[in-house]
Amino acid sequence: MLKSDLITLLIDKHGLPQKQAEQTIDVIFDAMTAALSRGENIEIRGLGSFHVKSYQGYHGRNPKTGKVIHVAPKRGVLFRASKNMRERLNELPVEEKGNEGEE
Repeated sequence: MLKSDLITLLIDKHGLPQKQAEQTIDVIFDAMTAALSRGENIEIRGLGSFHVKSYQGYHGRNPKTGKVIHVAPKRGVLFRASKNMRERLNELPVEEKGNEGEE
């Protein structure tokens, strides 16, 4: 699903004008990004939670040259699905990818 799919969903389900639907999605994503940038966690009941994880810097090695390089400390975002979401996902049949072996 893409951002444009969410916008279309808002338009179809709630009859919002295109511009208002885009602004709504943008406000939600901007608020989430700002909260995560401040190091806050986000929890959405029934969906899951987003957590900021800090990684320490370390000395790595360039696999091509073998030269030692410094990797700066960084932060990343982790998502953990809620129990409800995991249960709903496991209720659905698994779709098979491709048609290998079929003629």
